[in-house]
Amino acid sequence: MGTPNAAVPSLERILNDGHEIVAVYTQPDRPAGRGNKLTASPVKEFALQNNLQIFQPTKIKTAEALENFKSHNADVAVVVAYGRILPEGFLKAFPNGAINVHFSLLPKYRGAAPVNWAIVNGEEKTGVTTMKMDVGLDTGDILLVRETEIGADENAIELMQRLSFVGADLLSETLTRFDEVTPQTQNHDLATLAPIMRKEDGLIDWSLRAEEIVNRVRGFQPFPTSYTFYKGKKLTIWKASEALIPCADLLRNPSPAGTILCAEKDFLSVYCDSTVTLIIEELQLEGKRRMMTRDFLNGVKLQVGEKLG
Repeated sequence: MGTPNAAVPSLERILNDGHEIVAVYTQPDRPAGRGNKLTASPVKEFALQNNLQIFQPTKIKTAEALENFKSHNADVAVVVAYGRILPEGFLKAFPNGAINVHFSLLPKYRGAAPVNWAIVNGEEKTGVTTMKMDVGLDTGDILLVRETEIGADENAIELMQRLSFVGADLLSETLTRFDEVTPQTQNHDLATLAPIMRKEDGLIDWSLRAEEIVNRVRGFQPFPTSYTFYKGKKLTIWKASEALIPCADLLRNPSPAGTILCAEKDFLSVYCDSTVTLIIEELQLEGKRRMMTRDFLNGVKLQVGEKLG
């Protein structure tokens, strides 16, 4: 049971390991692109290519949906970013219940967006946990865990792609060793929440430290992105870094947060706090394509002293 790209490596690994996949559950096709054409999920595309039986129920909290699910007579359900909270009946439908591949080190970052919030919060490490699912939000007993460091410049898209393969390996080990692994109860006192991200989360608060803004730029990809406004138009920041402010006069007389300090050639810096400035490396003005700073400044003449936001 899975939907996005991140779930495909796990499905592929199960298949390559020789397990019999009696059914693949994924979200219904959704409109996408400029023409709003109905588009299959990445998991469905893979399942079609491998002649796997596909189910895309629009509702799962019905007696009919549960009976159909039970009819597969599987040993276990494997859930990787399916996109819906499963009713208790689904979790208990098969002898070995349901195993979830969760992209965090539980109990940290329970919820819909653990990879994003780990980066936003400045974590230096994360990982994948396989878990026996219960009716709570990522509260089930832990089976296996695998840890990895987060790259200093790694964004959420890149980290999610890497973790999807870590998760596939961990799932393979979990299924192989299932009978010998002792489930461990989570320490619920250490739990943190990684909620669904909202569009407004991406609006840059220039009063934050540069490091915090850089983490948001990295973490809020591909949604909601980190954005500000310039002359009434949305300005999305795709890549940024931080640097010490070299100017003693500026330290004595700080500018308002969000003020442009330098805008020439391939260097664009914005004032954040008293000692550090944000360096914007890749950005996109509303209605324009995404581009590097040098190309952007060739077309948009930002002025020192102008304020973003």
